[in-house]
Amino acid sequence: MLATIERLEILDETKELANMVLQSEEAEEYRRFYYKLKNNTQSQIRISKFVKLKEQYEDVQRFGRYHPDYSLINKEVREAKREMDLDENVAGFRRAETALQSMLDEISRIVGQAVSEQIKVPSGNPFFETGSSCSGGCGSGGGCSCSA
Repeated sequence: MLATIERLEILDETKELANMVLQSEEAEEYRRFYYKLKNNTQSQIRISKFVKLKEQYEDVQRFGRYHPDYSLINKEVREAKREMDLDENVAGFRRAETALQSMLDEISRIVGQAVSEQIKVPSGNPFFETGSSCSGGCGSGGGCSCSA
């Protein structure tokens, strides 16, 4: 592959866009909440507890309600998830993560649409739904029964 002036210009603009994303408010907030989440002992304890219970839950699910600890594990995993979800650091991180992902989805959509209206951009964000059965972003090439 030969490097042409046009390709080099595109790469330069790509690096500039990446730097803009890294310097955005969304990225700053994401990094701030990530740091808070990773350095908060209580939050890490809640996450670890949930992860351990989730592993037990997955083992129990192989047998379903016939497993002797089915009800107990189901109850414990739901309680641990709720406790983890209500943690202010986890909730803040998830909000920041969603905001950053939304910005990246929007950038992907703009770049894709600049190339062609027919380009499908995987987003999973209902904001980008176009009214078609695949929501305009399944990325499965018709695997979801859409008309891609």
